[in-house]
Amino acid sequence: QAQLVESGGGLVQPGGSLRLSCAASGTFRSINAMAWYRQAPGKERELVASVTSGSGYSTNYADSVKGRFTISRDNAKNAVYLQMNSLKPEDTAVYYCKAVVRSLNWRNADYWGQGTQVTVSS
Repeated sequence: QAQLVESGGGLVQPGGSLRLSCAASGTFRSINAMAWYRQAPGKERELVASVTSGSGYSTNYADSVKGRFTISRDNAKNAVYLQMNSLKPEDTAVYYCKAVVRSLNWRNADYWGQGTQVTVSS
């Protein structure tokens, strides 16, 4: 079992920056891939960025955030971060982190955080 807790959302002006954090806790063997998703009102949840596990991890970004957002992780803290720069009003959404967690019996399962609101407005 794992719990994910996000933080760092808020209200920011266009062009501003925010850093989201997500930390996993609980009893598990390891955390594999981690990712950030977002869901705007009236829209489906979409993948924003993902990062694989391991020391030489790789990242993937939605086209809409490439060059502006950076995902990173700290394996020692079971945490994933999303640095968001040059924010636009269309980035307004609830942001969710997701982790693929390997349990003590070697089974993988997806866990989601509760979501954090990001609002970009002047």
